[in-house]
Amino acid sequence: MKNRFKLLALFALGTFFLMAGKNPTDPAATPTVTSEAQERLLRHVVLFKFKEGTRAEKIEEIEEAFGDLQRKIPQIYRYEWGMNNSPENLNKGFTHCFFLSFKTEEDRAVYLPHPDHKAFGALLGPHLDDVLVVDYWTP
Repeated sequence: MKNRFKLLALFALGTFFLMAGKNPTDPAATPTVTSEAQERLLRHVVLFKFKEGTRAEKIEEIEEAFGDLQRKIPQIYRYEWGMNNSPENLNKGFTHCFFLSFKTEEDRAVYLPHPDHKAFGALLGPHLDDVLVVDYWTP
């Protein structure tokens, strides 16, 4: 039964590529994406674990202050954030994820020591139990 399913899946995939007029082994057979999606970006992922007892009002102030950095620091190309809602319970106490994108490493180099970023760190610091930062280039 499994082999029949695999054969059917391969047949469907082959038919798709034939109908598209492309050889499935040809690297050019991959779907075309928009130029914006092809643009390489430097992602800066920041996770916060707040100290136990930090008031909700203070956390909201910190969330807003982080969001304001995009307006204050033009090198931040994109910004988004959210709170953990994973049912896996593997977040190790990290509750907030902030996701910044930069076009270049030079832009990130301007952001890191920027006075507004430093001021944000001063606001955050007394309420932060732990932070995790990962940067990577999109393919």
